[in-house]
Amino acid sequence: MRFRIILALLSCLLLSPREGRAAEDALRVTLLGTGTPVPSPERFGYSTLVEAGDQKLLFDFGRGVTIRLAQRQIPFGSIDAHFLTHFHSDHLVGLPDLWLTGWLKPAYGARSAPMAIYGPPGLRKLTKGLTEAFMRDIEIRLADERNPEAGIAFDAHEILPGVAYERDGLRVSAFINDHGPLVVPSYGYKIEYRGHGVVLSGDTRYSEEVVRQAKGVDVLVHCVTVIPDELLKQFPAYQAIYQHLASPEDAGRVFAEARPKLAVYSHIGLNGTAREPDLVARTRSVYDGPLQVGRDLMSIEAGDVPKVVNPP
Repeated sequence: MRFRIILALLSCLLLSPREGRAAEDALRVTLLGTGTPVPSPERFGYSTLVEAGDQKLLFDFGRGVTIRLAQRQIPFGSIDAHFLTHFHSDHLVGLPDLWLTGWLKPAYGARSAPMAIYGPPGLRKLTKGLTEAFMRDIEIRLADERNPEAGIAFDAHEILPGVAYERDGLRVSAFINDHGPLVVPSYGYKIEYRGHGVVLSGDTRYSEEVVRQAKGVDVLVHCVTVIPDELLKQFPAYQAIYQHLASPEDAGRVFAEARPKLAVYSHIGLNGTAREPDLVARTRSVYDGPLQVGRDLMSIEAGDVPKVVNPP
């Protein structure tokens, strides 16, 4: 009898073959931070985690990325590859924290191999500058805590549009979006895994290339900014934001032309009196398909019908 009870318990704990295959085939997106440069306790800086089987990829490093990863109980050292879209500070300010804290020995860090990072030309200059800026801290910890020297090194890859990363059936491709004439290059990323696809637009205005890359994908994550007319009239400088980022109508047009199985907003700029209902109403004026306004720690599992799990 005791033996049968043990077997029953084990059968409950172990995945069935079908469940095991489902976990292995899963492509999951978690919006770690859905905000902009605006300091906000609800929307941290832009950062997105993509999990494909047992691989973990991180895209951009906005303010508070380490806190959101810790909330998901993901050790910083367990991330297989890191990707940067462009060099605006709100996509980068979390990188020093992730890099340095990820090198520490406790379970939240524990990186013992070089930090693999991919991004536009100029990335090596950035990583070299960070290493020089924090060299005194690095020297102290090497001598005092004896952290593994390899774990504080960068493995920087400056990439051009095309396939940037490929491993065990997972492919990440970079493409040029349109973040305005001064922000060049600026990348979006397409992630493909076992018949599923996710596109991260990066920071962009309406872009035909985003449409092309996102045609029929499971999930399209797109940036958006909402600026009320009175704010545009009062502060003409806000016009510059619309020269760099998609309005709800611009993003809705991308969604309508690409027809992803699920359209998701992240990097959400709600300026002045703008609120989520305004964002949704303006999007719906041009797009009638499945739509989610992202929230920090929302997860989406790719599939024929993408599954959304809201944060608690």
